[in-house]
Amino acid sequence: MEEAAGAPGAGALLVVLAGLFITNLDFFIVNVAIPSLQQGMHATSAEIQLVAATFNIGLSAMLITGGRLGDLYGRRRIFSIGLALFTLASLACGIAPNMGELIAARAVQGAAAALVIPQVLGILTTTYTGKARVAAFNAYGLTLGASAVFGQLIGGLLIKADVFGWDWRTIFLINVPIGAVVLLLTPKLVPESRADGHTGLDLTGVVLVTAGLTAVVLPLVEGREQGWPTWTWECLVAAVPLLAGFWYTQRRKAARGKSPLVNPSLFEDRAFGVGVVSLLVFFAAMASFFLVLALYLQEGRGQSALRSGLLFIPLGLGFFVGSVQAPKAAAKLGKQVLALGAVLLAAGDLALAETVWHLDTSGSVAWCIPAMVLGGFGMGFVVAPLTSLVLEGVAPHHAAAASGVFSTAQEMGNAIGIAVIGVVFFSVAGHRIDAHSYAHAFGTSLLVQAGFCVLVAALVQLLPRARQAAA
Repeated sequence: MEEAAGAPGAGALLVVLAGLFITNLDFFIVNVAIPSLQQGMHATSAEIQLVAATFNIGLSAMLITGGRLGDLYGRRRIFSIGLALFTLASLACGIAPNMGELIAARAVQGAAAALVIPQVLGILTTTYTGKARVAAFNAYGLTLGASAVFGQLIGGLLIKADVFGWDWRTIFLINVPIGAVVLLLTPKLVPESRADGHTGLDLTGVVLVTAGLTAVVLPLVEGREQGWPTWTWECLVAAVPLLAGFWYTQRRKAARGKSPLVNPSLFEDRAFGVGVVSLLVFFAAMASFFLVLALYLQEGRGQSALRSGLLFIPLGLGFFVGSVQAPKAAAKLGKQVLALGAVLLAAGDLALAETVWHLDTSGSVAWCIPAMVLGGFGMGFVVAPLTSLVLEGVAPHHAAAASGVFSTAQEMGNAIGIAVIGVVFFSVAGHRIDAHSYAHAFGTSLLVQAGFCVLVAALVQLLPRARQAAA
């Protein structure tokens, strides 16, 4: 059974989505600040990499645990605790006097975001029903995509504005007033919910899944820069028994009637299992796309953070239109709306690859706009319907735990995609940093990303037909 208090409303949706937006934005926005961060803090390339890596590792490793904490102790309560920690960590990032303190604060930011993000889907699942839930999931997908698509532009605008001479610090300090407002509104507008019954936290599961996910994500985000040393492969090998042990303990606890961190019954729903894998593959394509596009525009074509950010606007417009049209298309096409979106995104990648190869070292990057609009439209057709389809059959008492698995798949996809496409991009570019080598590397990377999208379209065919209406 599920315990809940309060009544659903638009205010609750806006509040939790604001929390989602700022926490997810920090995954993408930090890349924009790298040049000014290097100059202002005299940071080494290893330190710059750790600024991004520590956030990603803390986020990925803690999402499942964060989701389960919400089920046990109250989703609104854990959302508020996580957002308070995230806001304080953002302040610490913004005033950090040296790279060591900045890196430590980023690790706290990532762990705090892992408390916030799964509660959002958990709250939406338990607060809304029927058409209102589908609309809330669509808004969730739109927010998730917007924070990624517009991260580059928002970061460029903040750094360009240079409020009070804060330069790169603005991208962290902006979270403080937003987080404070959301924290004040949360107890007034967001109803509390938790799983009924007295159950404890599965500490064995926490240790195993945290160690296992860290052993996967750490080498993926650090490996390429360090030349894939021995320890990266040792970590990946160690992840296998750790995650296998985690799954064994979860099945054993569930069989004995105890409370596992992730109930294996979640994966008895084929839509959930296939949807989680599809989500991982899709975000492997999405996150890596934003990375290599930023590299191509800023380092290959010499665009400033703001000018390159402006080119993300057509992508964002396509995404917005696609997200708005997706529910109507899903009503007619069911699960095939996801396949259509993935194919359109693949077509946008291929068209963009052909465009940058044709432009080479000359020609305006504005010629990339049609392909980016098409790709953004395809993204919009996937993100919101996929969220609804995966979580529609989840029991309310597993809402935040399932959301933790859902969000972990997204972050794992981000890490895997960036690792794979990073190897492809820099292998093709070599040691040269010029328009010709970066155009060739970017185009080649887009071919691999198109392959990810085709795989998503194939995986969608494994989804059960009975759940089509949920899309």
